[in-house]
Amino acid sequence: MRMADRLVILGLGFAGRAVARAAVAAGWTVAGTMRAPVAAAAMPGVELLAFDAAGPAIRQATHLLVTAGPEALGHDPVLAAHAAAVAAAPALRWVGYLSTTGVYGDRGGGWVDEATPPAPGQERSRRRLAAEAEWRALAARRGLALDLFRTAGIYGPGRSALDEVRAGRARRVDKPGHHFARIHVEDIAAAVLAAAARPAAGARVLHLADNEPAANAAVVAEAARLLGAPLPPLVPFETALAAMSPMGASFWAENRRVASRVTQAALGLAWRYPSYREGLAAILATEEAAQGAAAEVAER
Repeated sequence: MRMADRLVILGLGFAGRAVARAAVAAGWTVAGTMRAPVAAAAMPGVELLAFDAAGPAIRQATHLLVTAGPEALGHDPVLAAHAAAVAAAPALRWVGYLSTTGVYGDRGGGWVDEATPPAPGQERSRRRLAAEAEWRALAARRGLALDLFRTAGIYGPGRSALDEVRAGRARRVDKPGHHFARIHVEDIAAAVLAAAARPAAGARVLHLADNEPAANAAVVAEAARLLGAPLPPLVPFETALAAMSPMGASFWAENRRVASRVTQAALGLAWRYPSYREGLAAILATEEAAQGAAAEVAER
């Protein structure tokens, strides 16, 4: 990273905020768009922007990260609103786009890697692939480095099986042979910054997925063990399915395992949380440390 580097994040959601915090800590100049300005106090060092007014910041960017999802017709909202600004940004040299491993569709539990051709089976995944194509076309026209981060299920502090167990909502869904890929949000941040620092010519596909795809039941059981909570009941998949929302059911309609060895090698990193076990343990340790700090303040 050079002192003049400026990262603009279009979408300071769960992953975008993690990237922003890591980038500020690494010395980047960071700006980003956020729907809720009240969250400004939680983003020190980040210039917060209204999405519709982000054009001037985009024109000044050297690096651009897009986390916003595609619109109903598959078009990327950043390009729909700010294509001219992206095209006119004189110093822009790298774009990262957070996509989804859903573009691979159902693989019957088989593995996909960075070279596997996409075959999306759901409409939202087809929209993601269409948005990827829009960014590929723009990057090719401008000669930009483009990283397509195909991302597995994201978890982290405040969004993990620990929260489900505490709230009494957790279930161990029994569907033998069904695996989910996942990634800790801090590993997303590390990968994005590593990719921005080590861009490749043209477009490349990177996988943000940890080293151990796992069954839902195993993750929930580990969360309960860490919390010292009773083991949630094992529920047959057919029973659980009847109570799921259409969105929830759609996640269970596809079964694939996602490899990321090529990504880690290309970026020169290893996941800090290579499986859900390390990730959940770190989340709990962070929460307990924060509670301890708050208790000390309250006693003063």
